[in-house]
Amino acid sequence: MCVDLDGTLVRTDLSIEGALALLRRNPLNLFALLAWLLRGRAHFKREVARRTRVNAASLPYDARVLQWLRDVGPSRRRVLCTASDQAVADAVAAEAGCFDEAIGSDGERNLGGRAKRDELVARYGERGFDYAGNAPPDRHVWHRARHAIVVNASPRLLARVRRECDVERVFERRGGGWRTWLRALRPHQWLKNLLVFVPIAGAHRIFEPDAAFAAGLAFVAFSLCASAAYVLNDLLDLDADRRHPVKRRRPFAAGDLPVAAGLVAAPLLALAAFAGAILLLPTAFVLALLVYGVTTLAYSLFLKRLVALDVLTLAALYTVRIIGGAVAVPVEASWWLLASSMCLFLSLAMVKRHAELHRLASGDGAKAAGRGYAVGDLGFVRRLGEGSGYLSVVVLAFYVDSTRSAMLYRHPSVLWLLTPLLLFWIHRVWRLARRGAMHEDPVVFALTDRVSLVVLVVFALVIASAI
Repeated sequence: MCVDLDGTLVRTDLSIEGALALLRRNPLNLFALLAWLLRGRAHFKREVARRTRVNAASLPYDARVLQWLRDVGPSRRRVLCTASDQAVADAVAAEAGCFDEAIGSDGERNLGGRAKRDELVARYGERGFDYAGNAPPDRHVWHRARHAIVVNASPRLLARVRRECDVERVFERRGGGWRTWLRALRPHQWLKNLLVFVPIAGAHRIFEPDAAFAAGLAFVAFSLCASAAYVLNDLLDLDADRRHPVKRRRPFAAGDLPVAAGLVAAPLLALAAFAGAILLLPTAFVLALLVYGVTTLAYSLFLKRLVALDVLTLAALYTVRIIGGAVAVPVEASWWLLASSMCLFLSLAMVKRHAELHRLASGDGAKAAGRGYAVGDLGFVRRLGEGSGYLSVVVLAFYVDSTRSAMLYRHPSVLWLLTPLLLFWIHRVWRLARRGAMHEDPVVFALTDRVSLVVLVVFALVIASAI
């Protein structure tokens, strides 16, 4: 019984994952990857395997295939046969615990397609083995096998294999539909991009069609760019996500979506965002979107592993959205608004880190995977987060007492009601965080917390009554 690895036993491509791990470690490794690829796929896989370590315990195994192999038992010789490097094959076979032998690429010969067929026929003879695979190159092997076991194949490939080979068993494809892609794009996170409407709301132009249309285009551009960043971030964080109790269910980490598809989707989303911005919005907005995109990429590659700098980057990304909304219309963005938002979103970024560390302190580990924080930083994170949150209230109070608010509002004194509202909400967020009752994503918390929604409605009513 011969079984393929990538896409069959595990729902991912380990060679691509290894290359992404090297890029995450150092983006300049891209040039080394290209040089290795020019020397052949087998050489590429060997060099990647030498420089990375497969965390075989956390891989997204197809539980159906594993159980089937265990049910077969020792009555048949079970062989893992893969185009991945031999070191990768050995690590996975040892972790799975149900293989008698593992065969992989050796640095000179890429053991896929015809090469795999020839190797298996040489070892076990024509029709002397059954083969489980998932991809078009596996047709070469199925044609010479006694029985074909088809795993996670497309309907078109499955129909073709049924016509050409003796199919013994089929494991239907799971995941990969539009709902799975929607989860990967995280549309609920697009609500953060509603910040682009804040400048025109503050300038009392929210009901002007031209201003609202420009802000709407900015919202779409930021949303597409953000989804590209989320896909890329998930691809670079596969190993860390699989060791996280919640993030391991993300589509790429769980194997519900192929990693190769993510590598195509991310640049296409970014291209759509910038193409629309260049064609329909001012150059100043394109620059703001570029700053957002470059900063997000830097965050995914290395900034998120740097203590304090990571949360400052997250806060800055929120503020860039406000600036982008201002220059898209254009309207003037108040420095009071930008300063207050920077402090507030720094606090929320710290809430996110505090929730992660609180979970670790409860017994799940000592250091956040893929982050620079340890449980001992919990007090530092809480103090900085609470302080920046309360500072945002102070900045808001200075704005209410400024001449700018007197110029924009007929009843500026009513705006004083905003300060206790914001103070109450920040205090409540951090009280829940200290108790370990805070969701690791403050956006999800704000959208599902009734008290937060009530505060938001009252906040909007206060501003409306001051106009």
